[in-house]
Amino acid sequence: MNMRFFSVLVTFFLFISFVLAQDELAGVDPEDKVIYLAPPDGPDALRDGDGDGEFNEADREPGLISLSRENWRRGVLSFFGLPVALTQEDLRAANVDVALMGAPVDMGVGLRGAGEGPRALRAAMRGTGGSNAHMHVGVAWKKELIAVDYGNSPIDILSVERSMPPVRKMVREIAETGAIPIIVGGDHSLSYPNVAGVADVYGKENVGVIHFDAHFDAGDPINGHLISHAQPVRRLVDDGHVNGKNYIQVGLRGYWPGEKGFNWMRENDMRYHTMAEIEQDGWDVVMDRIMNEALDGPEYLYISFDIDVLDPAYTPGTGTPESNGLTPREIFPLIRTLCSENQMVGFDLVELNPLLDPGYTTVMNSGALLQECLTGMAMRKKGIKERGYYNPLTVRDAQPDP
Repeated sequence: MNMRFFSVLVTFFLFISFVLAQDELAGVDPEDKVIYLAPPDGPDALRDGDGDGEFNEADREPGLISLSRENWRRGVLSFFGLPVALTQEDLRAANVDVALMGAPVDMGVGLRGAGEGPRALRAAMRGTGGSNAHMHVGVAWKKELIAVDYGNSPIDILSVERSMPPVRKMVREIAETGAIPIIVGGDHSLSYPNVAGVADVYGKENVGVIHFDAHFDAGDPINGHLISHAQPVRRLVDDGHVNGKNYIQVGLRGYWPGEKGFNWMRENDMRYHTMAEIEQDGWDVVMDRIMNEALDGPEYLYISFDIDVLDPAYTPGTGTPESNGLTPREIFPLIRTLCSENQMVGFDLVELNPLLDPGYTTVMNSGALLQECLTGMAMRKKGIKERGYYNPLTVRDAQPDP
């Protein structure tokens, strides 16, 4: 008797589940071959348009693809939970402002791990930030910018030299649409294809570079290698992708370069700001010099940011840390201002090595840095270009001074 009652009860629940499932699928054509990454009426379905049983680019209209379902913290990982674009047609169709891409190259640093930088940032920063306003300036970059994850560049994991052309091609592919490429590395050899790819589009005379780094990265070839994380600046200048007078170095310290390196920078009319200058004149004075030099340069600005410019207390997860570096409180406002005052055409963040970052500090500060840049770009699009702008609501309260 008990077994018969149990069987009837199970059958009843199966019947109810079947009915509910039919109700849930109501309105969905069973012949419609759709991979639902979002609700059926959403814009992010991929269709087998030609009926060949396979998905290819011809099967969908250009546009953005959401990798989450209905929860912004779930789904396939992307930078800041952003939708994905796969082609130039996607970028153009959506009028994309900014396209983030990964470049997992770490063969040029001598210590593997920086290639995991894009993966670490996607995992740690999924859906984090951008939707709410930056408290300092009152601007939410996700509400002002159309931003996407453009995936990773193909690379040759056994050769840094063979990895440069595909990275350059992908950067150029983004820039040709008018979108701003933001490249997450990867080691600093990437600065060479990144800047070259942007210069291909905007012209070599029209792009200036601000290079934040503890090291000047304009060294001689090492053991026959013409490109590594120690040579991108020399290659860019010597190969004519950027004029030396349009290159600004910020944060140099330690024991490299020596006299030879400083003479090379002077011979090429490069401008540089060392930690010695900052100690002597103060950060505020030097920061104003940097911002004025950026405005005094070419029409377009590219920023290459090696996280070892920050003190290792804030970014221990990098292959070549140098003590006595800058702090986030010094760097973040500068990056935000540079990206709001100037016509940005590219930004890279390199040398993040999550394998050396057990406390998550480097990934957290790297993600925050990218959001300062994105906030600055959003401010510019919104028309806020005033140097030193702060949201009056957050600078101080409404109470009179005692």
